[in-house]
Amino acid sequence: MRFLNMNRRPSLLAQITLLITVVILVSTVLVCILFSAMIDEVVEKYVGKQAMTVAKLASEDKMIVKAFKNKNPSEHIQPVAEKIRKTTGADYVTIANDKGIRYSHPNSSYIGKHTKTSNEASLKEHQSIIYKGKGISGFAIKAKTPIWDNRGNVIGVSSVGFLVSNIEKQINDYRIKIIKLSCIPFLIGAFGAFFIARRVKRLIFGLEPEEISFLFKEKEATLESIRDATVTVNVEKYVTSMNRRARELFDHLQIGGEIKNARLGQLIDQAIEKQRVYSNQSLVLDGQQYILDLSPIVRKKEVQGIVLTIRTLSQIEELTEEISKIKMFSDNLRAQNHEFLNKLNVIYGLLKLKKYEHVIQMISSEVKERQDIISFLMSSVKDPLIAACLLGKINRSKELDVTLVIDQDSNLTSTLDIEDAKNVVSILGNLIDNALEAVREHKGNVLVSFTDVGNDLIFEVEDNGQGISKEVENMIFIDGYTTKKGENHGIGLTIVKRAVELLKGELYISKSMLQGARFTLVIPKLLNNEKEESI
Repeated sequence: MRFLNMNRRPSLLAQITLLITVVILVSTVLVCILFSAMIDEVVEKYVGKQAMTVAKLASEDKMIVKAFKNKNPSEHIQPVAEKIRKTTGADYVTIANDKGIRYSHPNSSYIGKHTKTSNEASLKEHQSIIYKGKGISGFAIKAKTPIWDNRGNVIGVSSVGFLVSNIEKQINDYRIKIIKLSCIPFLIGAFGAFFIARRVKRLIFGLEPEEISFLFKEKEATLESIRDATVTVNVEKYVTSMNRRARELFDHLQIGGEIKNARLGQLIDQAIEKQRVYSNQSLVLDGQQYILDLSPIVRKKEVQGIVLTIRTLSQIEELTEEISKIKMFSDNLRAQNHEFLNKLNVIYGLLKLKKYEHVIQMISSEVKERQDIISFLMSSVKDPLIAACLLGKINRSKELDVTLVIDQDSNLTSTLDIEDAKNVVSILGNLIDNALEAVREHKGNVLVSFTDVGNDLIFEVEDNGQGISKEVENMIFIDGYTTKKGENHGIGLTIVKRAVELLKGELYISKSMLQGARFTLVIPKLLNNEKEESI
């Protein structure tokens, strides 16, 4: 990290004051330039319209039109034109005949002479025009319009001009006023910049950058005491910092080291791409399961890195267990509610149709089916957690409109301790869920069978889906690998693999007799005996 040398650079207060003052000064100058350009444009347009108004006023004056018939028109036209000029503030009002000979001009010596500028647009094309040009009086904004007699013939042209030099004097007066007015916000801004800089200084407790960096180090030391593992990585997935808890959990991970875990790399890529926080993501590292939060570090709308907060599963396993039970209970209730609501509607329809015998048959069949399932599970499965899991998956299959069948020859008389039963339920639950999802689209079939004859507990889950190819068999257990769309997929079989390892069992994949996939789980019965001996 670079440290600012306070002996070579101005203080933070001075830098902020200077920056704000320069910004205000530049803004004021730009505003002045903009308003000046706008004033030039507005004044020229206004003067041009005013010149045209005066020209038409002179061309329609009855005395001027009547004087064209006199022997010496200028004697009558000159006084009227001068009166109009003085009244309207124009610099000159010139009346000329159809040959361009002046009948009036502010300088009487030009009367009787030919006009310097062309009158063709007004005399020949009968147009009223506004333009900027040079005449005998200098550059001016001019307006010319034809003069018509009572018979509708063009007999002359009325020309009115406002000298540019006079207009520029007026514009300069406006500019000076704008500059004077702009000095007020500039002074206010300069003083405001100083007070804002002082306030910023107070907000950061009067600290300079070096002192702030010391506080950063102090806070970094505080993070070391946090019990959750905290790791920061950059966009290239190299570790930039980690606290003490992270070093304790991951002794192979070092600052500057690269994140090589595929699942973790995938989560980091998602957080960088979508620039949003990911919470409670499941992650398996070194055979252990963790819960992960990812928070992107965003600077100038670009992700500069990711903060990883990692918690061991043991920290939240009690809460997770309670939530799992509630979720299983909720799934069962939802499935049963959905199923029984449909059947209740059928019963209602049969009652309305007075088909009482059909109602009795339907209710009897439903009660018998329920009793048969529960009776079978109670008699064939001694472990309550496994029985509850199977009952829940049967209800779930009905909700998904998938046929889930438990082999009636199945039998499980062995009982497991609570930890082993949880692991078995985790494995069965994930395998059955995957099978249900595999056949969901074509409303297929899933078959579950189990036995504890011999020295092993054996469970089989098979379906009539697309199956699993040999190329994919070794990939499905990789953390994050999935063929499903959406988030938080690709961890189910990773959890299954870990649970199988904890049970010291084996999991085999083969082709089902239903033409889909078959998973065979083998767990040694000696597991419980080994635990009792160790105790």
